[in-house]
Amino acid sequence: MVGGWSCSKILGMNTPTITSSTTTSSYVRCCSTSSLSLSPHFNNTSSLRCAVVGAGFAGLSVAWHLLFNSPKDLKLHVDVFDELGIGGGASGVSGGLIHPYSPKVKLLWRAEECWIECLNLLKVAEDAAKSPHFGLDTDSFVVRRTGILRPAVNEKNLDVMKENALNCLSSCRIRTIDGVAARELVPNLSTPLDTAFFMPDAVNVNPQVYLQALYLACENLVTRMDSTGYQRKSISLQKESVASLHDLKGEYDAVIVCLGAKVDTLPELSGMLPIRTCRGIVALLQLHDVSCEEYPGHSPSILSDAWVAIQSPRSLCLGSTWEWGSRNYSSSVSVEEASATLRELVPKASTVYPEITKWSLTGARAGVRAMPPLTPQGSFPLLGCIDDLVGGSSPSKFWLIGGLGSRGLLYHGWLGKLTAGAVLSGQEDVLPPELTSWRKMKRK
Repeated sequence: MVGGWSCSKILGMNTPTITSSTTTSSYVRCCSTSSLSLSPHFNNTSSLRCAVVGAGFAGLSVAWHLLFNSPKDLKLHVDVFDELGIGGGASGVSGGLIHPYSPKVKLLWRAEECWIECLNLLKVAEDAAKSPHFGLDTDSFVVRRTGILRPAVNEKNLDVMKENALNCLSSCRIRTIDGVAARELVPNLSTPLDTAFFMPDAVNVNPQVYLQALYLACENLVTRMDSTGYQRKSISLQKESVASLHDLKGEYDAVIVCLGAKVDTLPELSGMLPIRTCRGIVALLQLHDVSCEEYPGHSPSILSDAWVAIQSPRSLCLGSTWEWGSRNYSSSVSVEEASATLRELVPKASTVYPEITKWSLTGARAGVRAMPPLTPQGSFPLLGCIDDLVGGSSPSKFWLIGGLGSRGLLYHGWLGKLTAGAVLSGQEDVLPPELTSWRKMKRK
């Protein structure tokens, strides 16, 4: 059926790890005592204007950290540019399943820092979404905290996940369980090797709701600072495209490019970055048959060759397909393409969750990711100053966060924090060298 569509101290910034009792007001108190030194380029001015190009995970993370970590006496204004609005690009299409592990390698690169900072921002957004005027309805959520279950489907996957379970983070545990225990978590689950790995601390994020709430958190931070006497911060959303970075030269002191795969549409950067593009399609499914058993509200989402991200007892997202090299940035998906996506994904998902065949397709959404380059040392996002590519006349004016790939939601908190620190200090060398090593690669 196809129906209606519809971390610890880094760079001298002491950001607290958020606990369940931490509120946004705690951030205001910390922000008002920030001691981060500004770049010498900015020292002769009492104000700073920053343009953040892109309103996805990276863009809103860096916007939050610019506001939060800038010195209290600095008059800072942040403009966030995105013609599609908040979460209108690939970030809004993300399945939202977050954990710091991989079925192919051991613990992911910088897993602990990324995980902690991601949880910090999720809590910031959750606090903002509690506001009555945010309008979070009963069927929606910012973060679903029922864990993630990964059934072992082959021997390699089994061995790597066993290794991860032995060396897991204390803040994101992995429990090795048998098939019986797995079916107690997810009824009718299939476990081909009679083993599954349950991550009770892993989460499922609703990307659109999360990003809207994170932007509201930025606005709330500004408002709360105003109420405490520091009326020197502001943020605004500019729902318009940026045709050229040169158009922003004279108006802004710093420009941070967070466009993902669309970075290639900027004339100054087209073909200059060693990123790969991949278009993915996520299928939206609902359980229409009233006689079928609903997905239990306490049950975890599922990771396998196709992931199952639970939205409610009768709705889920199923993903995703991969089309390498695509430049089709449209989020719309035709009925024919959606049906083809379902034919590809359902057999993969049914290997571990046979009940998926009872769910009906109601729509699909697509997005193009910017994937990082492959290197012998691993695949790392792209960060750093890009004055040399843009031709900026002022030092440390243009910056980049790119190539976050399929782990953008895991990476975005830490990378946004790093970039905000580099921008405000004007020092690229504060960034980990693996994140700026892309400069040495042969460009396209």
